[in-house]
Amino acid sequence: MLTLQQMADRLRLLKSATIFCHMRPDGDTLGAAMGLADMLASFGARCRVVCEGPIPEKFWFLPGMRAIGAVPDESAEAYIAVDASEIHRLGSLGEAFSRAKKLKFNIDHHVSNSRYGDFVYVEDCAATCQIMTALAGCLGLRLSAKTANYLMLGLSSDTGNFAHKNVTADTFRAAAALAECGADVHAIQYYMFKKQSAARAKLFGRTMSAIRYFAEGRIAVICVTRAMLEECGATPDVTEGFIDFPLNVDGVEVAACLLETGEERYKVSLRSSGRADVNAVAGVFGGGGHVLASGCMLFCPLEEAVDKLRYAILQHLPG
Repeated sequence: MLTLQQMADRLRLLKSATIFCHMRPDGDTLGAAMGLADMLASFGARCRVVCEGPIPEKFWFLPGMRAIGAVPDESAEAYIAVDASEIHRLGSLGEAFSRAKKLKFNIDHHVSNSRYGDFVYVEDCAATCQIMTALAGCLGLRLSAKTANYLMLGLSSDTGNFAHKNVTADTFRAAAALAECGADVHAIQYYMFKKQSAARAKLFGRTMSAIRYFAEGRIAVICVTRAMLEECGATPDVTEGFIDFPLNVDGVEVAACLLETGEERYKVSLRSSGRADVNAVAGVFGGGGHVLASGCMLFCPLEEAVDKLRYAILQHLPG
């Protein structure tokens, strides 16, 4: 694995690159990809940012988000994956990344990262955008306000607006550096944490009214089905942040959100209040992430999925 300065030195030499976001994109993967594209462009590199699916509307307030495509530039010199712990996290673009005869870069903050690619930098920190902010320093760049906004988006979204336990002094130092470059903290906080549609508000109420508790209230589980989404007129991306509510219920140590994405197919988000290792829980089902925030997929009926999760979480709850 490279040092961050070695990664910067390699990236500086690129003339063209396609930068890959992970599937079901969040603010960190989008911010890291767009921010890196801007940084490489300052050295004359031609960059394209891609993602397998549509970009949620809530990110459109930042320039260029709507223009993110789904087709890699086959003439690019390098393929770069950001904020993706495994190649399969790139979704349908994973095969293109894996099979292409390109220089392959992997920049991520997940402790569970499998270290794929030719040039790898993984640091267990609050957000990939925290790494990108440090990378800008290694590149000797003074960031524009636009680039700073991209990176602040990732810092803010992956830390729950700087409220999660993954926040460190280095996270705040990165945020301060971005603010000095002109990042609009107020706008990012509004679009990411305050503004919501009536459909999201309705779905939120419906979901939280049915929280299920196990292990004497130490485990909380919420479920969002396709039928609920249809009934509320909502799309899956609006559920980002739902998991934080049950985790904040007094006595809850682990919260799980099951989002139905297909027939007997559930995307699972796991959060820990601090004592339980949910990366280990996710690993039981082939997933991963961080000790306090991880995810996986389950392929079975809903009640079976809930039961499997309950059992796995119980095995990792501290006594």
